This record gives sequence, C-alpha cells and structure tokens, in this order.
Amino acid sequence: MWNNFEFLNPGFLWFLVVVPVLGFWHFFTRKRDAAILTMPSIKGFQAEQSFLPKLKPFLYFLRLLALALLLVALARPRNVSVSKRTKSNKGIDIVMAIDVSASMLARDLKPNRLEALKKVAIDFVNRRPNDRIGIVVYAGESFTQTPITSDKGIIKNTISELKWGQLEGGTAIGMGLGSAVNRLKESTAKSKVIILLTDGVNNAGFVDPKTATELAKELAIKTYTIGIGTNGMADFPWSKDPRTGKLQFRKQQVEIDEKLLKFIASETQGKYFRATNNASLQEIYNEIDKLEKTKIEEFKYYNYQENYRSIVLLALGLLLLEFVLKNTVFKSFI
Repeated sequence: MWNNFEFLNPGFLWFLVVVPVLGFWHFFTRKRDAAILTMPSIKGFQAEQSFLPKLKPFLYFLRLLALALLLVALARPRNVSVSKRTKSNKGIDIVMAIDVSASMLARDLKPNRLEALKKVAIDFVNRRPNDRIGIVVYAGESFTQTPITSDKGIIKNTISELKWGQLEGGTAIGMGLGSAVNRLKESTAKSKVIILLTDGVNNAGFVDPKTATELAKELAIKTYTIGIGTNGMADFPWSKDPRTGKLQFRKQQVEIDEKLLKFIASETQGKYFRATNNASLQEIYNEIDKLEKTKIEEFKYYNYQENYRSIVLLALGLLLLEFVLKNTVFKSFI
C-alpha cells in the first residue's frame, strides 16, 4: 500500500509543526478564555460535579485536528498505480560462428578452449533476451547447428552440447564465415552481427575468407572476430592412445592468423579481439555485449487515486461537530 502512496505537494506538511505549537499555547492560556466571578462564598452554589466541563478543552482539540487534516489535504495525498509496457525498437540478429577443430581442445584455457568458450557463450546468450541468435560450427567444413531463433533454451542447449569430432579436420574460416553470412542474408533485423571465433589459420574449405568478407560487407553484416589462444606454447592434442582411446597432448606453438581476422573485422565495421586466457575471453564477450545493445522503449501508464477529498470532508465534519457542541452541550459552561 505505502509503496504506491505519495504526496503531490509535500511542502504543505511542514505547516503541521504549527499544530502542536497551537496546542501548547492553548494549554498555557486556557484560563484566559473563561470569565472569572469573584464571590465571598460559593457554599450556596455547590452542587454535584459534572464531567462535562472537563470535556470542554476537547473542542479545541477538534479544531486542531481539523487544521491538521486540512494541511494534509493541501499536500494532496494519493495512491499511484503504474503499468509498464516495453517495446524493442531495434532488434539484433546474431550468428555465433564457432571453431570446433581438434585444436580447440588445447589446454591453455581451462579446462580447454572449447569448454571455456561454452561457458562464456552461454552467459552471453543469457544477457541478450531481446535478440535472435543462431549457431554455426566449423572445422574442415561448416554447417548450421541451430538456425536463428529467439528461443534461448535451444541456443544454450546447442552450445552446451558442442564437441570436437563432429566435422572433418582442419580450420575452414572462410566456410564458417560464409555459412554465418548465409544465415543472415534473409534477415530483416535492423542490425546483423556475426561473432567469429577461431584458434588457428585458414587451411581447409573451398570458400576464400576474403570472398566471404566481401559478402558480409555488401549485406551490412558487422563481424566481430576473436582469436583464442595464449601467446607462445600450449598443450595440443596430437594423437590417441591406442589402448585407452584417450587423447595425448604435446607442446606446440600457438598460431592464429591475426592479420586475416583483423581484415575481416575492419572490412565489416567490426572489431578484432585476442583471448589469451579465460578472463580475457569473458571480457571480450562482455565488451561485445556492450557494443551491440538492443534499444528498448519503456512506456509507463500512471493511474492516480486522489485521497484529499475524504480528508477535507472529515476536517469539515470535525469543525461542524465543534460548532454544534459549543452551541449546545457546552453552551452553558464558562
């Protein structure tokens, strides 16, 4: 109740300090209001005491209470109910093109690059409630894992189930970018974005990355590129143990075609990032989230219920009661 209560003119409430002042003033000057009759003896006038004379000061209390209520009424107390409606006026369609080649199992990010990415990507999706998102995966070839959709549950399930071994070996950056562009070419969204992540160099596929970049540029698809991998050496998978089937790792130099990734981002008005550890990968997705914001309009509708009328009526009722009592019940008392 009180959460939706307010005073339109709260400044009038300061005048309430006058009420107790008037009360104290009347208390100390009350004897001046009574006529004084001096007599040598009042034995002949003594009679049974009545409680009514003691209630006469109550009349002034009614007047003070009425004054206080009128001051509160001037402050315009009212209840406010607010209804809200939001409208997205700039939707964004986003395709996340994710490298799932064997090198994504490298352990320079914990527990590995792919698992670190999945955690950060799901967090990114949670922060985009008003946008549509699609998932493209690529290695030696590419395909659409999930078409562009507003169902965030499907997107998060897709990301959590990403794994190595779904596609042929290699890193086809051009095909990954081309598949993402193909997903967005029919989009009617006012803003179209690709987030392309890789940890290597383009060494497979039949689509030239620069050709795919030109297509993205012509369709006004902004592309953010992310190179994932530490600087220097990292543990890479290089074979499977024939007895246990487990992957074996060895140190290798991290190679990322940063020149190509910077070119793609620059040509499409995007931005290139380098993620060398888990923290920097999280920061990159946080920055992209800030750069690509969906504009939301919020409409608020206010309904006011004025309460001052009933307070004024109550104050007038108290003044009327004082007038009636003063001229009837207490008329004979001095």
